[in-house]
Amino acid sequence: MKRKVSKRDRLRLVRLVSAIAFILTGIIPGRIAIAFHQAPIPQTILVLGSASERMEFAARFWQSHTNLDIWVSDYAWNLDVNRRIFQQFDVPNQRLHLDGRATDTVTNFTTLVEDFVRQKLQHIYLITSDYHMKRARAIASIVLGSHGIAVTPVGVPSRGDKSETLVRVLRDCGRSVVWIFTGRTGASLNPHLML
Repeated sequence: MKRKVSKRDRLRLVRLVSAIAFILTGIIPGRIAIAFHQAPIPQTILVLGSASERMEFAARFWQSHTNLDIWVSDYAWNLDVNRRIFQQFDVPNQRLHLDGRATDTVTNFTTLVEDFVRQKLQHIYLITSDYHMKRARAIASIVLGSHGIAVTPVGVPSRGDKSETLVRVLRDCGRSVVWIFTGRTGASLNPHLML
């Protein structure tokens, strides 16, 4: 037997959705603004993996920011190759933090956010391919922004790749919101859809 949803239940649902929307549209932008104010210059570099040209770009970028550490979020099996690329550009190992826990773009951020908080980082350079930046920046704004961390994007020029679709951006923004409230990204549901 189907239960009919009462007006009172619908009103509660509307209030819940409104409260969530308020949190996301009010608190996160406020925390990001505070982070920009307290740390106007980025304090570290985050590189999203899966492309060697991103690593090479980041290594060159680091050469004009040698006081910063580099964090790489990638698949575990790419980390040795990434380390060799950075070594070719004389990036010292003590400046390099390679993390192989990520399985997709959302987990690039959710696996590292606590590390950034422990390091008291409030502002990071975000390096990824230009076609991927819209989605990465949206996810970063939600995941990192919810922890008071701002990002400055630095796009790696790509060879004619088209910008990612709005559907992918919205899907991963939704997954990021779910992560804020549950601690889960949904990455295990269908790994082939999450890249």
